[in-house]
Amino acid sequence: MLFRAIRPEFAAKTAAVVQPLAADAYLCGGCRWVGSRFLDVAVFYLSGFRAGRLLPALLLLLSLALSARAQQPPAATAPLLRELSLRLDTTTFYLSRHTAQVQDEPHLYFSYRPGDEAAELRVAPLDPAAGPLHLQRSADFTLLDSLTPMDGGQYYRAKLRFRNLADARFLSLTFQQAAVAGGFAPRTQVVKLLPVTRTTLELRPADTELFVGEEKVFELSSNNPKNIRLSPEWTRGQDIDYRLDREKGTLRLHVLPNAPGSRMLTLQPQTEQPFLTDRNRRVTYALPPLRQEFTVKASRLRFLSVDKKEITLDEESRRKGVELILDNGRTFNLKRTYRIEEQEEAGGALVAELFTRQYLTNDRVLCWLRVYNTHRQADSYLYIKENDQAKYITNFNISPPTALTGISVRHRGGDWTSSNAVNPGETVDVRLEGVALLRGRFHFEDVRVVPSDSSVRSDAAVVYRVQVPIGIDKKRIAIDNAGQSTGFALAVREFQKPHPLDFVGVTFGEAVRPITRLNGPILYDRTIRDVVFSFNTGAIDSPEELYGKQYLTFEIRTQNAKGDLIEMRTIDNVVICPDGKSVRAPFYQDKQCQVGNISLNNLLSARKSYDLDDWSKIIITVKHTQAQYQEPGFTQRLELVLQRRVKFDIDISFPAGLLTKQLSGTVSKNNYGAFSGISLATLAQLSFYNPNKINKLRPYKVGAGFVALNAFNLNNENQNRDLGLVILGSVYPTRSDAKLTFPLYLGGGYLMNNGNFFFLFGPGIGVRL
Repeated sequence: MLFRAIRPEFAAKTAAVVQPLAADAYLCGGCRWVGSRFLDVAVFYLSGFRAGRLLPALLLLLSLALSARAQQPPAATAPLLRELSLRLDTTTFYLSRHTAQVQDEPHLYFSYRPGDEAAELRVAPLDPAAGPLHLQRSADFTLLDSLTPMDGGQYYRAKLRFRNLADARFLSLTFQQAAVAGGFAPRTQVVKLLPVTRTTLELRPADTELFVGEEKVFELSSNNPKNIRLSPEWTRGQDIDYRLDREKGTLRLHVLPNAPGSRMLTLQPQTEQPFLTDRNRRVTYALPPLRQEFTVKASRLRFLSVDKKEITLDEESRRKGVELILDNGRTFNLKRTYRIEEQEEAGGALVAELFTRQYLTNDRVLCWLRVYNTHRQADSYLYIKENDQAKYITNFNISPPTALTGISVRHRGGDWTSSNAVNPGETVDVRLEGVALLRGRFHFEDVRVVPSDSSVRSDAAVVYRVQVPIGIDKKRIAIDNAGQSTGFALAVREFQKPHPLDFVGVTFGEAVRPITRLNGPILYDRTIRDVVFSFNTGAIDSPEELYGKQYLTFEIRTQNAKGDLIEMRTIDNVVICPDGKSVRAPFYQDKQCQVGNISLNNLLSARKSYDLDDWSKIIITVKHTQAQYQEPGFTQRLELVLQRRVKFDIDISFPAGLLTKQLSGTVSKNNYGAFSGISLATLAQLSFYNPNKINKLRPYKVGAGFVALNAFNLNNENQNRDLGLVILGSVYPTRSDAKLTFPLYLGGGYLMNNGNFFFLFGPGIGVRL
C-alpha cells in the first residue's frame, strides 16, 4: 500500500494485468485479504521494473500466486461473514466488537432480560458475489422471517425468536453460502453465541436469631430467579449449613445452625447463564457472595433426627424392636436403654424405649427402638430421657397397624349407605373406615380405581372411586392391603331397577299391544275369549343401561254391570328375566323366571271372560312388587268393558190418555176417537245404547206386542175397550234415577175386536223398580 501511494502511475498501468491473477488466487481458496495482499505485492514489484522487464516480473508474480494458493486453508473453513449484528430490544451486538473467549473459542455474547426472546439478525457476507447466504434451522430458535438479502446482497436481514434462553446450552448460528455455478462446494461458518444476563440476589432477613438444631427458611429476592442455580443438598461442616431450593417460583434459603454465638453465613451463589465482568469481560458464573450475620442461641434440648418417620405399633415392634438410625447425641452411652416420653417433666407415659447399639461413620448411632404407645408428630415432641431427665428431643409417628373397621358405598346421585352391594357396569364411591389408613396400600380385586380430585384421605377414612366391569363374573370383590386380605369385600349384585312396563304386552282378541298404550276404559263389543299377557324380555336391558329382573304383581277384578264384585285374584312376584341379548344374561338364570304367557281364564274360577254379562268389567292392575326395589316402581291399569250396541227386553207399561185413529169401522176416517183410559201394553222392545258412554241407553225404544185399550175400565157398556197388535216407538225421559216416568208412545197396529188398523199417540205411565 505504501508503494501504491508513492508510485500510483505503476499501479494504474498494471491493474489490468494483476487483477485477474488476484481474483484467481481468491477463487482458488483464499479470501479477500489474500487478493488484497497479492495486489500490493504486484504493485510493489511492478513499481521497481521498467517496461522492458515486465514479463519476468509477471512470471515471478504468477509463481507467488500459485504458492499463496497452496498455502491457503480449504474453502470450507474460510470465513464467510464480514460482520454479524444481533439486536435485542434497543441494544445491538456486533461480532467484530462483542466477543468473549469461552473454553478457548470465540463467542458472540449478547445480554438479555427475562422476556427478551425476539431478536433482529443482520449478516454481511465477506464476498456477496460468491453465492447466496443461508441460515440453518435449529431447535434453539424459531426463524420468524427468512434470511432476506438487502441492498443487492451486501447484507442479509432476518428476525428470529430464541427458545428459553435461561436454559439454552451450546447456542450457535450456522451459516452456509452456496457456490455460484462453476464454483467450489458450499462453505459453512458457525457463529457461537453466548447469552449473558445481569442477575442480582439479595437476602434481607426480618429476624436474625437462630437456635442450634432448628431449621429456618428465608426468602431470597432476585431479578431473575430462574437463573439462580439451586443447591438442594445441605452443606457440611459449617457453622451454619444451608441449602437453596425453589418453591412456586420463589427462592428459599434453608439454614441450620450448628454452633451457638454470633455466626456469619457466607453464601456462594452460582448462575445458570453466565455474565461478564465489568473490567476485562471475562465470563463468570459466580455471583458476589452474600454475607449475613446471625445470632445463634444454644438450644436447651438438642433435636436429633431419625431416618424413619413412620413406625408401626405391632407385636414385632413391641417385642423385637425396629432398627433406627439416630443423630449422635454426643453423650450417648452404647449398650444402654433410654426412655422416650411425650412430656419433658418426669412421670410421663412410656411411649418407646431406645437401645443404643453402635456408632456409625457419619456421626450417627444405630439403635433398636421398641414402641409401646401411639404418637403423632403434630401432637408434641418426643423426649429422650436418662434417669427421668430429658436429654434430647426427637419426633416421629407411631401408628397402629392399618385395619379396616367399616365400609360404605355411594352410588351415582345417591347418599352413603352401609350396604356393600355394587352393580356391574356402574361407577361407585367406596369409603373405607378404620385406623392408620394413609399407610395402607389397598387393592380392589378385578376392578379399576378411577382417579378423582375429590377423594378424601385421612388416617380414619379413605375414599376410592371404583368402576365395576360390566362383564364381571364374580359375586365378591375382595379388598386387600399390601397383598393381605382385609376381611372386607364388595358384593356384586345384579341390577334390580324398575323398568317402564312397555315390555308387557296384552291381547284380548286383537294384535298384541304394549299395556302402556291402553289408557282408560277399553270398550269391546265382542265376546272376550281370553286376556293373554306376554313379555318382551329383549326390551328390558340395553348396552347403555341395565335393569335386571323385573318382579311384577297382577291384581285382577271382575264386576257386573252394576259394579258388584264377581271375583278378585292377586298374583305376586311374577319374575321376568332379560333374554340372552343382555350382557348379563348368564347371571339372570333362575327357576322362578316366567316362561311363556299368562292367561286370564287360567286364573279365574267363578266366571270366565267369555261368560260375563253385558257391560261387565275386567280390571287388571300390573305393577312392580315394591318389596323388591329400593325406588318406586311403575303401575299400569287395564279396564276392559263388555260393550253392547242394542238391548232386547220385554217391557210392560201403562199407556193412558191415548189418542187413537181407526182407518175403517164405526169411526169416521177423518175423526179421531176419544182419549182412552189407562191401557196395558206388553211389548218386546229393543233399547239402544249410547256408543260414547258406558251402559247408558238412548232416550228412545222400538218394540212390538199387545196393547189392551181401556183395560182398567170395567164398565161393560164401554165401547172403546179392545186388544190390538201394535208396533210402538217410545220416548223415555233421560233421567236415570227416576222411579216414575211418563213416556210418550207413537205407533200403530191392528184391533182384534173391530178388525181395523189404527194409529195411536199418547203418554203413558212407567214404573221402575
